[in-house]
Amino acid sequence: MTRLRGYVTPIAVAAALILVWLQLPEDWPVSRPEGTLNTVLTVTFWVLSVLVVVLLFMDRREPEASEVEVEGPAFARYLFANRRAGLFWLPIRLFLGFSWLVSGWGKLTGEGWLDGGSSLAAYWERAVSIPEAPGRPPITYDWYREFITILLDGGHESWFSYVIVFGELAIGLALILGALTGIAAFFGALMNMSFLLAGTASTNPVLFTASIGLMLAWRVAGWYGLDRWLLPMLGTPWRPATRDGERIRTT
Repeated sequence: MTRLRGYVTPIAVAAALILVWLQLPEDWPVSRPEGTLNTVLTVTFWVLSVLVVVLLFMDRREPEASEVEVEGPAFARYLFANRRAGLFWLPIRLFLGFSWLVSGWGKLTGEGWLDGGSSLAAYWERAVSIPEAPGRPPITYDWYREFITILLDGGHESWFSYVIVFGELAIGLALILGALTGIAAFFGALMNMSFLLAGTASTNPVLFTASIGLMLAWRVAGWYGLDRWLLPMLGTPWRPATRDGERIRTT
């Protein structure tokens, strides 16, 4: 075990124990933390989680990092790394792209989004509302409710609506054209998760699941699109583009 892995294990265990404590059922003998303690533990959990990711990222340079310890099935390798599998991802990519494009276009041409953000403010108000018992609030996590409340109290819907509208349009166009598909799918999944945290299901679970697939297949999902030329031209942080236009290796 390398030096970095030695740090990762106890930090990850601590984060897992904190998460278990925060998610304990209400009727258990050991009660879950509340109030200030809940907030402190939540922040601690996220700090430790980010630290684990950073340490694992640093660990990638260790000699053992390139070893394949668990061999994946051949079909999975084909699906996520073979350019011919781009035909499988093509309809999924187009479905996802047009879904975002239609959603963004509806907000762009509708009222209450680019004329002050009143529609977004109304959505936030419904999300942060807490009904009387036994009803359940739309937002489950207090930290996310506090985040939306801060945006709402500060009147940030006036500019945040632009982020949503043009973000949806940009994601849709990128997916349809197959341009930087993995990045577009990531931001699409981020928006889906934001809507889900606000208590809106709708089509978000389906779109989020499709986005995860495109993210995993980023090398080939846009092969029948602009990524066929963009990825070799731009290269990656771990493998820069070459002068002779050598492509990112796909079988």
